[in-house]
Amino acid sequence: MRERRKQERKSLVAYTQVYDLYGGVLIGYLGDLSLHGAMVITEKPMSPNSELTLGFEIPELPGVKAVRMSLPARVAWCEQDLSPQFYNVGFEFKEVTEQQKGMIESIIKHYEFRRDTPDYPVRPG
Repeated sequence: MRERRKQERKSLVAYTQVYDLYGGVLIGYLGDLSLHGAMVITEKPMSPNSELTLGFEIPELPGVKAVRMSLPARVAWCEQDLSPQFYNVGFEFKEVTEQQKGMIESIIKHYEFRRDTPDYPVRPG
């Protein structure tokens, strides 16, 4: 699949539940996140181009009192995960307010899975 994403998504270490806000059902768990979209790990496939309002349970963040965030989104793609009982669903956010942008940036800053190697001191030879 050709990469059309405008901004790199960040993998998260937070265990964040994602709901279909108006359907009232748990869709799955947040896998990665950017200001423009998210990937959610689900148990059921979802139809591309379907639209819904996602409800995110917000992990604890410094200076943020909100515990939930809702965003209208479109299913951009759906693929089976490496574990065959799960699916990865890519969502494109339809509109993001400035306040929501700040919360997304804070989530990424505090919960991004970092693959950096530690900066150990050089051992004397």
